[in-house]
Amino acid sequence: MTTVRLAEQPTTSPSEVWRTLPPELMAEVSWRLGSLGLIYAVSGIVGHFGRRLLLAVTGTIEPGLRIQEVFGLAAIAMGFAVYVIARRGMLSSKRLLDLGLVFQVAGAFGIAASAFWDGVPGTLGTFTLVPAECVWIVAFPLVVPNTPNRILVSSLLAATAGPAAVALSSALTGKAVDRPLALAVYFLTSNYLCAVAAYAVSRIVYRMGARLTRAREIGSYELVERIGEGGMGEVWQAKHRLLARPAAIKLIRADVLGASQRSREAIIRRFEREAQDTSTLGSTHTIDVYDFGITEDGDFYYVMELLNGISLERAVREFGPLEPARAVHLLRQVCHSLGEAHSRGLVHRDIKPANIFMCRLGPDDDFVKVLDFGLVKHFEADPSGSMLTMEGVTAGTPGYMAPEIALGHAGVDGRADIYSLGCVAYYLLTGQPVFSGETPVATVLAHVQAQPVPPSARSEIQIPQALDSLILECLAKEPGARPATATALAQRLAGSVSEDGWTEEDARQWWDLHRVSLAVPGAAGPREAAGEPADTPKRLHRCWPKFDRTPKL
Repeated sequence: MTTVRLAEQPTTSPSEVWRTLPPELMAEVSWRLGSLGLIYAVSGIVGHFGRRLLLAVTGTIEPGLRIQEVFGLAAIAMGFAVYVIARRGMLSSKRLLDLGLVFQVAGAFGIAASAFWDGVPGTLGTFTLVPAECVWIVAFPLVVPNTPNRILVSSLLAATAGPAAVALSSALTGKAVDRPLALAVYFLTSNYLCAVAAYAVSRIVYRMGARLTRAREIGSYELVERIGEGGMGEVWQAKHRLLARPAAIKLIRADVLGASQRSREAIIRRFEREAQDTSTLGSTHTIDVYDFGITEDGDFYYVMELLNGISLERAVREFGPLEPARAVHLLRQVCHSLGEAHSRGLVHRDIKPANIFMCRLGPDDDFVKVLDFGLVKHFEADPSGSMLTMEGVTAGTPGYMAPEIALGHAGVDGRADIYSLGCVAYYLLTGQPVFSGETPVATVLAHVQAQPVPPSARSEIQIPQALDSLILECLAKEPGARPATATALAQRLAGSVSEDGWTEEDARQWWDLHRVSLAVPGAAGPREAAGEPADTPKRLHRCWPKFDRTPKL
């Protein structure tokens, strides 16, 4: 188990900062460059045919195409080519950036050739004319950003397009350049100043992107994609910047930590305890915690392994109740995690289907990971039964809360988790919670007062009598009437169903059958990954390999 530590911010040298474009801007290169190419082409068409229309109206239509119009049409074709290349993903992001720089220079020449072939219009003496390529030069880095040094080089080349067009026209037509000194001053105070302005713009855009990138860095990890959101914060897919190891980061927003300093400190202690307690557990069925700390904005975070799987809640919601042998296979793995935690004096206190993930982990299918020890309580190290009280945080989930927790009894021990696990087993076999009141309070009172209906009476699946009775025993109101330990419960679960009821081959076939719907890394829905029910469509079919291997829609 990795030792938990407060993450250090790695430093980045200035040379590294200006070497590449931030990932957020790189991701938009294709869309932006394609759009700019299309706008350039359409503008060229409108300008060309608009000029033709104007000449037709005035009765001065010129026969054939002049050479500057050939350059203009070539520029239009280039714009469409850039659009197709960018939108069809024919080049990598890096190559698209290179193409963008070439497009900036060639596009500026296309504009200049159309404008300056017959000389420089406007009043050179007062410099009232702003050449069109000047606007192009300044606007380009705003739309298609690149590193400042590369933009400077391409902008200076683009600024040379005007003088190059005038010189080429003079060479091909034999006309001398009129007032060359004034023309040089004109381009120097327009195009080349615009190139410098483009460099300044690119620095501003790049620095904003760099700040965005740094804002998406937490400790040694870079945030990649938000995969969950709940009432207390967010869950992000992330990767370690040096090891490239994928991870999940749970961010607890600063505003959730309370308004007063005392409440903030209490809640921070709670999350630090959660991270530390989870990191000390060695069970392979307990999620690994890699790191934790506090961001510059005051948000608490901890880094966990990224799971490729789904919660038991989502599994039942989408695919229906599980066959008994599979449910037992999953529950015994939960017992493995809880058994170690209880032996260390830790009670989870929030065992529920949303906090239990079944995964594809390496060569193993249906591998269980227990998540979120957020309400963990030290029942041996803290015999008084006291625990931190926090604003806006409930001590458990009503549908899976043990009676002694609901009543606030002191001395809650691991048998509270066994009660919750009995509720989970009930849900896996029936697709329904043990109790479901109109309000959370009504549900909690039912757990305290009402007797549960046997799961076999609420399920169309044939549940073995031994398993049916064992689940009711887990749901006993008095802790002493439940199985004494998670280890003992695991042993009894093993004897409640046929040994060959659920095999590795069955699990592999199930995961292969549903690989399309479970193909997302982490596989948790937007809310489910944060410990909340997933808002996913419910599929009206089941996949029980022993009975039916074909989904029925």
